[in-house]
Amino acid sequence: MARRKRILMLHTGGTLAMEGKRPQPLYPADFEHTLREQVPELARIALIEFEVFSNIDSSDMRPMLWSKLAERIHVRLPEVDGVVVTHGTDTMAWTASALSFMLRGLRKPVVLTGSQRPLGEVRTDARLNLIDAVTAATTGPSEVCICFDSRLYRGNRSRKIKINDYDAFESPNFPPLGTLGVDIVYGEARRPKGPPRVMPRLEPHVFLLGIFPGIPPRVARAILPGLRGLVIQGFGAGNFPVEGEASLLPLFDEARERGIPTVMVSQARCNAVDLSLYEAGAAALQRGVISGGDMTPETALVKLMHVLGYEKDPARVRALLEADLVGERTTA
Repeated sequence: MARRKRILMLHTGGTLAMEGKRPQPLYPADFEHTLREQVPELARIALIEFEVFSNIDSSDMRPMLWSKLAERIHVRLPEVDGVVVTHGTDTMAWTASALSFMLRGLRKPVVLTGSQRPLGEVRTDARLNLIDAVTAATTGPSEVCICFDSRLYRGNRSRKIKINDYDAFESPNFPPLGTLGVDIVYGEARRPKGPPRVMPRLEPHVFLLGIFPGIPPRVARAILPGLRGLVIQGFGAGNFPVEGEASLLPLFDEARERGIPTVMVSQARCNAVDLSLYEAGAAALQRGVISGGDMTPETALVKLMHVLGYEKDPARVRALLEADLVGERTTA
């Protein structure tokens, strides 16, 4: 008889573990008791060890907690066969991206999941998401993933796209790592590089600036003092205003003068930034702006935090941001 695998379930909070009668606000509850009562099938899949890391709304997640979570997972991984992190959906993609950079050389799955409705509700999606996540943690690829609505996504390629539907996540520029339907099918696994290690340092003084028509250049430049890094979410292939007083080129000039690495990503849902395609992008390249390629805005910002946590040399920072470190971007 095959040995049942041991899975660590780290609870961070989120809708999945909340209680309350609608339309009253939901509030955090005793999730472990509800879990064992509502989803007894989990014990047939694996030996579950439950641990409360936090019990917060995911809107309160922040870089310090990402680092502590990564360190906790790294400490516990040698003792188990995989990890499931229960997490609120609003910032799950951010946390998954952060963990993907901080947990290097993974040989075991780390799977994040949550739900759109609390576990205790009749029409909840939490039950299936938990069963799928534990299944993926026992048999899935050895990387940081998001398991939601019977699909397994690479964590640093994922985005939350819906508020009221069960298929809340997508991976716009990378195919799912697996599907958990009638049959469970996984794609080719990413090979780990180097030994398992944790890299928890993050530089928190970064900013994500979304460009919009008519954005006041003076307001945009006002964010620069005190910054260590900047991500610009531009139009299309990496465009932004360049004409007259509305031009944002002075923003890039000042960022370069201050030694602030600047990464350009797109507001478009799919495909990659190409700064060589239009005049604005070419002007940004001349000012040292770094193309974010097809990275999601969430991943670009977290990657910038991560790289600046370990590197100070501008050339090295640029090289790492342009490279594919953990499957987060497509390179030629």
